[in-house]
Amino acid sequence: MKKFPPVLWCRKLKLALPLGASVIRLPLAALVLAGTLSLAGQPPPRESEEAKIRDAFVCPMDKDVRSDKPGKCPRCGMRLTADLPEHADYRLTVRATPARFPAGRPVSLGFRVADPTTGRPVRRFEIVHEKLFHLFLISQDLSWFAHEHPEPLADGSFRLDTTFPKPSAYRLLADFYPTGGTPQFLARTLVTAGANAEHVSAMPALAADLAPKRGQNLEVEMVSEPAQPLAGKESLLFFRLKPGDGVEPYLGALGHLLTASDDLIDLIHTHPRYVTDGPQVQFNVLFPREAVYRVWVQFQRKGVVNTVAFTVPVKALR
Repeated sequence: MKKFPPVLWCRKLKLALPLGASVIRLPLAALVLAGTLSLAGQPPPRESEEAKIRDAFVCPMDKDVRSDKPGKCPRCGMRLTADLPEHADYRLTVRATPARFPAGRPVSLGFRVADPTTGRPVRRFEIVHEKLFHLFLISQDLSWFAHEHPEPLADGSFRLDTTFPKPSAYRLLADFYPTGGTPQFLARTLVTAGANAEHVSAMPALAADLAPKRGQNLEVEMVSEPAQPLAGKESLLFFRLKPGDGVEPYLGALGHLLTASDDLIDLIHTHPRYVTDGPQVQFNVLFPREAVYRVWVQFQRKGVVNTVAFTVPVKALR
């Protein structure tokens, strides 16, 4: 079995605010707590100098990847650092031009990032999966999805010209890595002109849809293990790609996955853990709670990016 670089990061969005909130905090989904157990009143053993040297350089994305010398992470390709700061959410401002834009017409979106401590604009970013800025856009009813890459400007801001297809509220998920900081996954909400209360607040009634999907030049079949995904338990999602020839990396990975709960409270962005013959691409996903999730996956074949969606009910562990 051929191993593929593991998941780069898996994050979930916890909304404590209504849909129209402009600022949403995004903690990392996986938090590793380390501690030492002391027996019989004895003090914990001191860390050896050898261990300190071995763990000096850490991957910002995969913090369990450590080295005694500079280099790149074998999983995600990020530069290992010896001075990784504590995570803090940066300030993200999104401006639309025109400010009140209708659906179906072009709009220019501007993105500016500010340091959480100083408030100064951030001008330098690290490349992650071949881009400085990844942007996911999702409609309120989860019927529309896009994965875009805003253009970097000389002043450190970013711009994207796009068109929202219909009157609705839209969730924007910004994925970027400020130089000297930590990787960010921040959300904002935009509402088109003409969207009414139903467009903004209605939660879609999603039915399970696990049938094979056809992209532009690729068929994708999904199988989960366990067959019924359970909240709080890691699920293995296997995607079988047909035909198997010509499948190639897209933005530095053999696949990209974004999943959202039907109420847009939980969102997870992850990448493949393994690839086996076929090819069959495995993602490991930890669904945080009982809900119905829309799962979008992207695979590239012969230069064509295929985006397909599945609908996965997740049950509580009883």
